[in-house]
Amino acid sequence: MGFHKKPTTFIGHVKVKVENLQRSIEFYQDVLGFNILEQTTSTVKLTTDGKTSFLSLEQPENVIPKQGRTTGLYHFAILLPDQSALANIVVHLVGKGVRFGSSDHLVSEALYLHDPDGNEIEIYRDRAPFEWNWNSDEVAMTVDPLDFENLLKYATPSKPWQGMPAETVMGHIHLHVSELKKTEEFYVKGLGMDVVNRFGGQALFLSYGKYHHHVGVNTWNGAGAPAPAKNSVGLESFTLIFDNEGARKQAITNLKRIDADVFEDNNNYITFDPSGNRIELAV
Repeated sequence: MGFHKKPTTFIGHVKVKVENLQRSIEFYQDVLGFNILEQTTSTVKLTTDGKTSFLSLEQPENVIPKQGRTTGLYHFAILLPDQSALANIVVHLVGKGVRFGSSDHLVSEALYLHDPDGNEIEIYRDRAPFEWNWNSDEVAMTVDPLDFENLLKYATPSKPWQGMPAETVMGHIHLHVSELKKTEEFYVKGLGMDVVNRFGGQALFLSYGKYHHHVGVNTWNGAGAPAPAKNSVGLESFTLIFDNEGARKQAITNLKRIDADVFEDNNNYITFDPSGNRIELAV
């Protein structure tokens, strides 16, 4: 649908920190159906198509468990290509005895579960954009019960879940932040996103190209929540992919105009949102 490929800016990669890399690899392979693209003693890049990676895991030195009531990862969201894939992974997870939550967001149908370290994962499929309900510039989203009876009609017992489909992508990321005013300025004026939904005074949903959201932010861990320790389980970084070098340079210029720091390291540009969430700016 064009929301996760150029010319739209999109999230190309998420890196999360874990306590025990081997334990996590087993979960992401055996339960979620990823394959390994590259691996070192402390990191692994996961793949669904055998060629590219949109998710990687890192075991930091002296790693500590996930810290509560901090900023950072709320969840990252894996977007499946269709309803049958979502139905088939439901059957697969139930067969594995994996506990998960679920929701119908009007724009999508979603499952929620945690990896062995408590990093939350959303697995979802989008409804067609013509089914989304827009009121001016705001898209309608909600948290309704998922209709499993209807969803499971799309399961294909003759072709059961065989791992993440090759067309799977990183759909969006949702972050805990310490406040919303400066956060909105950072993502809108700095990174060029549009606010497409406001959830009271507690959350914002932002996107490029009229997607329902590439980034969600919330203050549900408390206004003024501190950043977690660098060696804590949780989010290490996420990467935004811009259409071209000109678009990336414009974003860097805009970030500097609002006094956001941008660092360069071998043509790799890095910034941090006001709550300390690390963002890599790539082309």
